[in-house]
Amino acid sequence: MIRVLGVGGGSREHALAEALASSSRDARIYWISENLNPGIKGAVERTSGEYLLADSTDPEFISAAAGRWRVDLAVIGPEEPLFKGVADALEARGISTVGAARDLAVLEMSKAAMRRIQWSHGIPGRLLFRTYRSYADAVADLAAQPDAPTWTQNVVLKPARQAGGKGVKVIEDRQAYLHGEKASFKVEHAAWLDKYVAAYGDIDERILVEEKVWGPEYTVQCLSDGRSLRCFPPVQDNKHAFDFGMGPETGGMGSYSTGHLLPFLTEDEYARSVGIISSMVRAVEAEVGRKYVGFIAGQMMLTEVEGPTLIEMYSRLGDPEGVNALASLEADMVDVLEAAVDGRLDGVGLKFSEDSTVVKALAPRGYPDYREAAAGHPISVDRDAIKDAGCGIYWGSVHEQGGSVVTRGSRAVEVLARGVDAPSASERAERCARAISLADGWRLLHREDIGSKEMIAAAIRIADRVRSLYRYRAERGILGRRMDWIPGRGLVDPAEDVMREVLGR
Repeated sequence: MIRVLGVGGGSREHALAEALASSSRDARIYWISENLNPGIKGAVERTSGEYLLADSTDPEFISAAAGRWRVDLAVIGPEEPLFKGVADALEARGISTVGAARDLAVLEMSKAAMRRIQWSHGIPGRLLFRTYRSYADAVADLAAQPDAPTWTQNVVLKPARQAGGKGVKVIEDRQAYLHGEKASFKVEHAAWLDKYVAAYGDIDERILVEEKVWGPEYTVQCLSDGRSLRCFPPVQDNKHAFDFGMGPETGGMGSYSTGHLLPFLTEDEYARSVGIISSMVRAVEAEVGRKYVGFIAGQMMLTEVEGPTLIEMYSRLGDPEGVNALASLEADMVDVLEAAVDGRLDGVGLKFSEDSTVVKALAPRGYPDYREAAAGHPISVDRDAIKDAGCGIYWGSVHEQGGSVVTRGSRAVEVLARGVDAPSASERAERCARAISLADGWRLLHREDIGSKEMIAAAIRIADRVRSLYRYRAERGILGRRMDWIPGRGLVDPAEDVMREVLGR
């Protein structure tokens, strides 16, 4: 028997718990999270393990509990426990852990640090960026006049720290007659970011400004053993709350994968994406002086300037993308995790299903901006309808109490469907989504378009346009080059300014 500890209470962790519980290795599962996730609870009970309700970011408590349980192997699902050093504490107790050490998880925790590592190591797929430690530092640049460098006008404003997918704003400032209004919005959002990131209290830089790029996004998720990287088929996540990419950004309202390449990606683009992620892992290992053992993912975009471009990094599986990845994996999860901690992933045959998978997240009305209103609603599930449609259910931001499963304000449940292609899986997932409701009549929202023919066709059209542009640039040796006219300086490459700032820190 092997004793395995899991940390975290969302849909991704439910998928991990199910994968561990189905192992042929006679695994006994132990789990720690703040909420009682009924799916994880079921997996724990089937293996005669134990479930503790506790702070999943408390390194001392978690490592002590693991010691009492005589755990052999641990896997950490969410990012915040990694940022707080839970993996470090478990390793210090001698427990092999799949989860990045705190100083390696900086690739996700600090978006500013991630960009500096990418630029200082010359890793492709870069974006121009600036960082600010406070609202006061940012105001002068964000309120700049229309003759400022082009990239500083058309920007993406982000929290400089990972903040649960919140706070990202894309702003185009091309019309001179609207410049005042756009500059005012930038300044207002910078003030919001300053306060929001300050609440975390564990990072100096608060505001990140990046150049705005366009193209289809996708996620490449991998597992690192400190020597090699093994990657899952790419997944397209969908961050916006409503159909057709409308509404506020969320942690992810659903995702699809075809089991191999996404319809809008080429083999070369996928290989280059994996190369960027691998280079980032090796770079942070070199800076920190230790091996990266754990999941790692790149949120990528196909852009006209760089081709495959790194938008953000995750020091864990994505959510919901991780549910797709684990559903496609045809290997014993305990064997895979053991190979990762032993540094022998190269010797493990990782096979993936050829089925397409679609995940749709269901969230109570009020999410993502009014989470208090979205909390406290009991969920009703027509299990016969779910079974007939052949879907899987993965519980997320919920808590089981008094025989009921109640929402906690975020994405409550994810449905997973398989099919010969994404549209057929999407239709099946839609039937399953309609079998889940809130018992008190409060509305449960989800996106109907994820994995649909229309969504895929639109991504292909955009990718074809982007591909023709970046290949044109590559043929002329200017891939990744930007030129800008700056008053008083003339024609310059703004990348030189970014590099001077990075090397000067």
